[in-house]
Amino acid sequence: MTNLRKELEKCKHPNSRKTKALGKKARRQNNKHKVRMGHAIKSNIMGEKLSWFLGQIEEGRTTPLSPQEFEDLIALYLQRFDEELEQIALKQSIGKHRANQHAARQDVIKITLERERNEYQSGGMELLNLCDAAKFKMLFDWDGSALSVQHLKLDLVSYNMLQRLKQATATQTEATTSSKASGDQMETA
Repeated sequence: MTNLRKELEKCKHPNSRKTKALGKKARRQNNKHKVRMGHAIKSNIMGEKLSWFLGQIEEGRTTPLSPQEFEDLIALYLQRFDEELEQIALKQSIGKHRANQHAARQDVIKITLERERNEYQSGGMELLNLCDAAKFKMLFDWDGSALSVQHLKLDLVSYNMLQRLKQATATQTEATTSSKASGDQMETA
């Protein structure tokens, strides 16, 4: 950036081709920096989300979550700010001059939760599918850094997807129990 300033100072006229080219180069570098920062912020947010889920799963677990367990875990994730919202409401109710205290934080929490609930109910939240054994293992093998989040294969996990997984699991267990029952009948005959 300092090199650009030095080159800009050497230019004679503000509308010269060289000045315009240097300005264009500076804007391009600035835009590249903004894009890189956007990716870093997204990786940090995703890293925090994945570390929350990792912290909620018991330490020695080796089997993937059932669809019901995953649904319960997501419900717990969507309630993670309830205690903080209660504290803010309590502080606001104490005195008449504290009505606007922590209002900005409260608004950010409410907007975040509303966006996450809408994503989960409609298209899906970007997460690892913890019902899949390979992705469940990936989460436990993850080193916890935001830089390595980009190497994880994330899915869109939605309410409808979990309901379909529940139905598929129920159908699969029914098929295995009916085949065992028919196998037992053949042995006794």
